[in-house]
Amino acid sequence: MPDHIKKQLLKEIHLLEHELAHELPAEIKKAVAMGDLSENAEYHMAKQRQDFVNARLGQLKKRMAELSLVNLANIPRDKAGFGSTVVVYDSTKEEEIVYRLVTSEESDVTKGLISTTSPIGRGLVGKQVGDVASIVTPNGKRELEVLKLTTIHDEAGEDADDGPEK
Repeated sequence: MPDHIKKQLLKEIHLLEHELAHELPAEIKKAVAMGDLSENAEYHMAKQRQDFVNARLGQLKKRMAELSLVNLANIPRDKAGFGSTVVVYDSTKEEEIVYRLVTSEESDVTKGLISTTSPIGRGLVGKQVGDVASIVTPNGKRELEVLKLTTIHDEAGEDADDGPEK
């Protein structure tokens, strides 16, 4: 997993755990002291926030576990996959577009950073130079021909043969 993604997720986990352990109990205690919980908006808001924080923590911890299982050695060297930069010709728009396949946390369409779980990302994964991906997007069907491919291994240079970097 890229270090900056790990740090980003850990930071959010830490902030939410602090809120759950310190801030929310204080808010709930203060709201309970006001009496009648059935009509106590502060109490209900704090409890809703507590439920949300618990759910978000669960999602983040699950995502950390999923990302820690990514083994760079399993990413193909000759096909598009996580970390690849793909130059495609979009016949619908009649233009060349550069995409980099990244995790969902890193995705930013305006910068050409496409999640491997997005429709375009899923369509490009496993493609080689010369392949055409037919992708159904919310804006309609698109035909993307792979013109150039640089995999995560190509970008890492010869170190990629030694296994995943730590």
